[in-house]
Amino acid sequence: MFRLLLAFALAACLSLPARADDQAIRGVISAQIDAFLADDVETAFTFASPTIKQIFGNPERFGQMVRQGYPMVWRPDSVRFLSVEERGGRLFQTVMIRDGAGALHLLEYEMIPGEDGWKIDGVRLLKPSDGTA
Repeated sequence: MFRLLLAFALAACLSLPARADDQAIRGVISAQIDAFLADDVETAFTFASPTIKQIFGNPERFGQMVRQGYPMVWRPDSVRFLSVEERGGRLFQTVMIRDGAGALHLLEYEMIPGEDGWKIDGVRLLKPSDGTA
C-alpha cells in the first residue's frame, strides 16, 4: 500500500513541471495573439525565438508575414488550446482557431525555452483530419 501511495505521489510530482510548462506556453501564445489584436507587432515580435527574429529582422516584416500568411492568428474570433506534445526535446502546442468568417484552423506552435521564458520557434497549419478546418 505504501509503495502504491509513493508511486502516486511521485507521478504527481513529475507531472507538475509539465503542467507549469503547459500554462507558460499557453500564456506566451495568448500574449502574442493579444498583441496582434492590438496591432502591436513590436510586442508580438518579443515572443518569437531568436531564429524567427533573425529570419524576419524586424517587427514590421514579421507582422506583415503573419497578416498575409496567418490571418486567422492576426484576427482570431476564438482560440482554444488543445494538446501539448514533446517530440525530440521540443514542445508542440496544438491550437484551434476560429477566424472571423467562422472557419476552424488547427495550428501547431513549436516552442523552445529562452532566457526569459518560452519562445515561439515556428507555427504550421495542420491539415484537417476530420474535415472541420
